[in-house]
Amino acid sequence: MHFSIPDTQEINDGSGSTYTSFNIHINGVFHCTARFSLLHSFHEQLKKEFGVNSLPPFPPKKLFQVTGPKLEERRQMLERYIQIVSQEVVIANSDIFNQFLLTAQQETQKEEPENVSLDIYLMNDHKISISIISTDQTEDVLEAASSQIDLPEDFVYYFGLYLVQKEESGDTSIVRKLQDFESPYISLKSATKQAFHRVVLRKSFWDTGFDDDLLANKVAMNLLYVQAVSDIERKWVYATKEQLEHLKSLQQKGSKREFLRLARTLKHYGYMQFHPCVADYPQPDSSVLISAGNKELNFQVQLKPDIVKEGSFKITRIRCWRITTTVADKEPEQDNTNLELSFEYLMARDTLQWITVQSQQAILMSMCLQGMVEELITKKQGKKMKKPSDRAKRGKRTFARENSFASGLSHQNSTEDFKSGKSKGGQNGDSVGNSAFDAAIGDEDL
Repeated sequence: MHFSIPDTQEINDGSGSTYTSFNIHINGVFHCTARFSLLHSFHEQLKKEFGVNSLPPFPPKKLFQVTGPKLEERRQMLERYIQIVSQEVVIANSDIFNQFLLTAQQETQKEEPENVSLDIYLMNDHKISISIISTDQTEDVLEAASSQIDLPEDFVYYFGLYLVQKEESGDTSIVRKLQDFESPYISLKSATKQAFHRVVLRKSFWDTGFDDDLLANKVAMNLLYVQAVSDIERKWVYATKEQLEHLKSLQQKGSKREFLRLARTLKHYGYMQFHPCVADYPQPDSSVLISAGNKELNFQVQLKPDIVKEGSFKITRIRCWRITTTVADKEPEQDNTNLELSFEYLMARDTLQWITVQSQQAILMSMCLQGMVEELITKKQGKKMKKPSDRAKRGKRTFARENSFASGLSHQNSTEDFKSGKSKGGQNGDSVGNSAFDAAIGDEDL
């Protein structure tokens, strides 16, 4: 996950006084705003749970209000703090961490818990309407939707909830996977203020071998089938004319299992394709179509109008990567943020090279990389997919607030640098290691 605190805002507390609040962005999107005292309370709870030696330095309290350069120093320290703790897997997966962010989102958006109806869609526009509490977190909503369609609990977490935007062309594009530290209802409500969005149920794994676990169950198989049809129609999956005709025939017969068996043999089955973008490889300003899947980033480079060169970058050879967001000089009403994904790749045994991609979907690309890395390590460790019953056994701890969060107002990105993987220390702009490269994968995988 990519955390930043790009700016602050002054908020009126209702009694005529104002205080400074820090705007927290997650995966490039404004999530919440929090005053220093709440962040300090969060730090204190993490100290009790994990020990002070597990945490980075936290900005000291001051007797008087901090302003000017001192405020900017505090903002930078808080940003660095939350970036580092979020990269510690044990902390980032803890209930304290998730409940802090969930509560922050609720109170920033001034959302009171209430009974609501939420529509979850499949990729074929089929709608699943569920009754939830407006502040329910993502896993609660995923489990409710799964229960509604009778998906067995063994298969619930093979799938995930995604925020999807409808574009002017009528097509839809995946914005991001919803995380457990947010409420899908609140996130959808907030996103829809800018453009039309919906929450979509899609499979959340990358290794197509997991398909085998699902094919024996009718509901799970149908979810795979719906997504496969959609991906083929969007031309994310490549098929010859004869293969497309065979697939169409199987569709007309209702032979879903046979359809999937054929689809799984096709190029880029199970991949996610991004919008065309620009990269500095194999040469500067190359027009590239990128897809993620099968433990790789696939590049299709448009060298000439009629010449396309294809190549793949294996995640086990990516030493590290980072996301950089910069602000360009444009008209005030235009989106003036530029996103870049840069990764350091092992071209040969002793040759590393940085490759940079300019894309407004750079953070989504990074999250796909992270998902593939985590799945690969989990599989090598012999761990199984979690189940709803695992959450019930663990129970849930809440974030104990000393003060309430302030209301979130307007926000604007500044130049910032996001990190992925476990932090090695240093200032903003430092690269961060890919644990699948330097720990879980040996030379035999290169």
